[in-house]
Amino acid sequence: MILTRRALALGSGLALAGCDSLIRDPKALAVAKSAEQATQRWQRLIGRDALAREFSAADISPVFKANGTVAPTSAAYQAHAASGFSDWRLKVSGLVERPLSLSVAQLQALPARSQITRHDCVEGWSAIGGWAGPPLGLLLNAAGVRESARYAVFLCADTYSTSGVRYYESIDLIDAWHPQTILALRLNNAPLDVAHGAPVRLRVERQLGYKHAKYIEEIVLAASLDGFGDGKGGYWEDRGSYEWYAGI
Repeated sequence: MILTRRALALGSGLALAGCDSLIRDPKALAVAKSAEQATQRWQRLIGRDALAREFSAADISPVFKANGTVAPTSAAYQAHAASGFSDWRLKVSGLVERPLSLSVAQLQALPARSQITRHDCVEGWSAIGGWAGPPLGLLLNAAGVRESARYAVFLCADTYSTSGVRYYESIDLIDAWHPQTILALRLNNAPLDVAHGAPVRLRVERQLGYKHAKYIEEIVLAASLDGFGDGKGGYWEDRGSYEWYAGI
């Protein structure tokens, strides 16, 4: 985390305006890219299953800031929220043997992992929260991921600005099968609320907050990131704002 934040802070006194703003300074981008690549190599070196630090209930932050989209504006999403997400389906598609379409009730019935972890935003703030939900690996195993798959791509219900571009993110399968990578349904012993990504969001605990996609509708297993947005692996990555690998 220290390496990443220092890198992002360098270059012409650049101030981080937040996860919704763009980093435009070429020097800062170059330093950030170098730091992120070093962080990825280090995390792979120390072990694929090395765990992010977990905390006790006493450490939970009194306020867990909601960032990015806090209320998707589409009529479809608002109808789902009004009905308590009773008709919401999470799809698992792409390079799988058995495509899945799961209701929130079915996700809730799966074995869940609970973890109290720190969320670190690229904007510079952190908060500790207790998350619970099924490990992503459970769904990948149930779907039968094909050998040619390299990435899990998360397609979300929210759109950004006036462009109407659908938010998406992606991780590689090393992080997808990491034991702390879960599909969170609960935050601090309560069902996930809209501002924090209801009904289901990603928690990939060894990466920065913008990788933790909210309002997930579909998980696509893919051999390449081509064909998703501009092919750089995420909404902000496509815009040159942040690096694809956001390890901490």
